[in-house]
Amino acid sequence: MKHQEASKRATIYDVARVAGVSRALVSLVLRDSPKVSAEKRQAVAEAIAELDYRPSNAARWLASGRTRIVGVLLDDLANPWFVELLDGLQSVLGEQNLRMVLSDPTYLARPGESPVSAFMELRVDGLIIAGDVQTDDDLLRATAHTPTVVVGARAFELPSADLVTNDDVAGARIAVEHLISLGHKDIAYLTASTGSAALRAKSYQDTMASHGLQEQIRVVHTDLSEHSGFEAMNSLIDSGRPPTAVLAANDVLAVGALSSADDHGMRVPAQLSLVGYDNTYLAGIRHLSLTSVDPVSRDVGVRAARLLLERMAEPSLPQRTEVLTPRLVVRNSTAPALTH
Repeated sequence: MKHQEASKRATIYDVARVAGVSRALVSLVLRDSPKVSAEKRQAVAEAIAELDYRPSNAARWLASGRTRIVGVLLDDLANPWFVELLDGLQSVLGEQNLRMVLSDPTYLARPGESPVSAFMELRVDGLIIAGDVQTDDDLLRATAHTPTVVVGARAFELPSADLVTNDDVAGARIAVEHLISLGHKDIAYLTASTGSAALRAKSYQDTMASHGLQEQIRVVHTDLSEHSGFEAMNSLIDSGRPPTAVLAANDVLAVGALSSADDHGMRVPAQLSLVGYDNTYLAGIRHLSLTSVDPVSRDVGVRAARLLLERMAEPSLPQRTEVLTPRLVVRNSTAPALTH
């Protein structure tokens, strides 16, 4: 009999029957009410375990008006930058018993549909938009009535959303100044079409110019993939005047540049210094040991989650922007420039 009960999807009524209590009392236990005795609570817990009962999120939403789901829209799930960000978000949202559901425009959105549509169907309680996500009418409508925080992107504005990001201008500046301090003058930058990469490109150019190196400025466009980093570095080496140092808009590009240098017999860091951006797990791999700008992604995630909770509690709060200071993590891919 018990095997038959457990083999089908159990309901709250099944739990009440097996525990020998009312459905209302089971509901109190599920809400962790202090009004239930330890004996009754234990009986319900044993029944839940025996039946493998899973509370219905839909029923909870109907009862409370909240799904306790936060939608996280990422611009590219393949980007390892999101690992630290998601860890920061989860550290705060998990404490509040909120569940994250992830989506991105490339892998998870249905063809012809806005990547935010699935979140609206789920009636999420809040939204986190991470990276340079394309703004569309559905996204604008969703953020108008759903508490939203934008993370790590400054290229677009949503009137009802808060913003938490790292200081891209400062990050690129400290990377270029690190290379200049090592005696490098011919420093190239691998960029992309995203807003963050563009901010870093402008900072790279301004920093080079402030040190009288405007004639050495070289910006190579990529699509942020490892292959495009490889091809961009190939073009710099094949130009006949390879740079002595390269700053890449992310760590993935830097890894591609490292592969190109290796193919050309160019030793890193003896002949070429490389700096990435994002300080992802790739940078810390011993074989790579990549100097990289740390955009304090976990801290960004923690702060974004806290702002979202505040906005969920008080949707009429004024729009807020927080820019966190990055830091440079120096590893083995940078060294003093060769002197002739």
